[in-house]
Amino acid sequence: MSVNHTWDVIVIGAGPAGAMAAHELAKAGLKVAILEKERLPRYKTCGGGLVFRGRELLPISIQSAVEKEFDSLAVYFDKQKQPFTAQRNFPILSMVMRDQFDQLLVQEAVKQGAVLLEGQCLQRLDCESQLKVHTQEHILTTRYVVAADGVLGPTAKLAGWKETRKLIPALEYEVGVEPAVFERLAKEARFDIDAIPQGYGWCFPKAHHLSIGVGLFAPKKIQLRDFYKSYLNKLGIESTTFEEAHGFQIPVGARTDGFTKKGVFLTGDSAGFADPLTAEGLTNSIYSGILAGQSIVREFDQPELAANAYQAALEERLLPELRFSEVMASFFYFMPAARNLLLGKYGQRACEILTDVFTGQTVLSQDLKKKALKKLKIW
Repeated sequence: MSVNHTWDVIVIGAGPAGAMAAHELAKAGLKVAILEKERLPRYKTCGGGLVFRGRELLPISIQSAVEKEFDSLAVYFDKQKQPFTAQRNFPILSMVMRDQFDQLLVQEAVKQGAVLLEGQCLQRLDCESQLKVHTQEHILTTRYVVAADGVLGPTAKLAGWKETRKLIPALEYEVGVEPAVFERLAKEARFDIDAIPQGYGWCFPKAHHLSIGVGLFAPKKIQLRDFYKSYLNKLGIESTTFEEAHGFQIPVGARTDGFTKKGVFLTGDSAGFADPLTAEGLTNSIYSGILAGQSIVREFDQPELAANAYQAALEERLLPELRFSEVMASFFYFMPAARNLLLGKYGQRACEILTDVFTGQTVLSQDLKKKALKKLKIW
C-alpha cells in the first residue's frame, strides 16, 4: 500500500483513546492516520471491564465485542461479613477482550475516513519547525500528533515530557477453571479490597474464562504473584486449566507538566488518566480521545487555541474528578481502620453513590465533594 506522507493529524496508538480521537477528527473531514506498532486484532493487557459511562460515550454498538454483561457488582472487604452490592437496570460493567474491542472502534474510525497504518513503530519525533513522525519505514509530516500509545508508549518522552505520572504495578492472569468453578464465579463481577495490602483484587468473568488480577496502589516493589496465589485461594480456586500472566503498570496520577506541547496532545494512559480510586482507565481513555479530537477540530488553524481548548475541556470534568478520586484513594487504601469504621455506618449508601458516579448517572457537586473531604479529614 502506498502511504501518504502528509497528514492533518497523526494518532499514535490504536486503542480506545486513539480510535475515538481519530473518529472525531476524520468525521470532521481532516486527513487522519492511525499509527499502530502491531497488526490488529492484537492482545492487550487489560481487565476489560468497561463501565456503562464509557460505553455510553461510544458512537456505535459494541455488542459484538461484549463477552458478558453485569447489571450488578460486588465489593468485598476483609473486615465486612457481607459484600456491598449495587444493582442497576443497565449493564454496570461490560466485559470485553481488547483485541476485539479495539479493532471494532478502529474500524469505525476508518469508516469515517481515517487511515490505519499497521506495523509502524514510532522511532523519532521532530517537534521544531514542523511536526515529523519517523517510523522504521516512513517519515510522515503532520500538523498535530495525538499520543494514545498507552502507559509505556514512547510519544510523550520523544516530545519532551518528563515522567511525572504515578505508576502502580498490577498483575493479571487470563485463567481457565473447571466448569463448576467457572459457573460459580461467573455470576458476579467482583472486587476484593485488601486482597493485597494497599490494593485490591478483581475477578472478571469473560465468555469462557476468568480475568483475575491484583493491583497495588503504592508504587513499590512487591511479589504480586504471591498475592495473586492467595487471591485464588480466597476465590476458592484450587486448580486451573490454564494461566496466562500479564504484568503491567497503571498510571493513576495525571501528569503535572501539562497535556499538550508543540502540537502534541496526550490522551488516556499516556496522560495518566486512569482513575486513582478504581484504576479503571478505559472510560477516561475514550473520553480524553474524544476531547482531544474535538479540540483540534474546533481550533485546527491555531494550535495554541486548540491546546487551550483541550485543557479547558479536561478541566470541566475529568481533571476535577481525578483530583477528588486521588484524595479518596489515599483514605480508602492507606487508612483502612478509619475506612472500615465509616463503611460500617455508611457502606451501602456510599456504594450506591459511587456506583452512580462510576457509571455516569450522577456527577458529584463541588459542595458534596467538600463535605466528603471535610469528613475524611476528621480521620
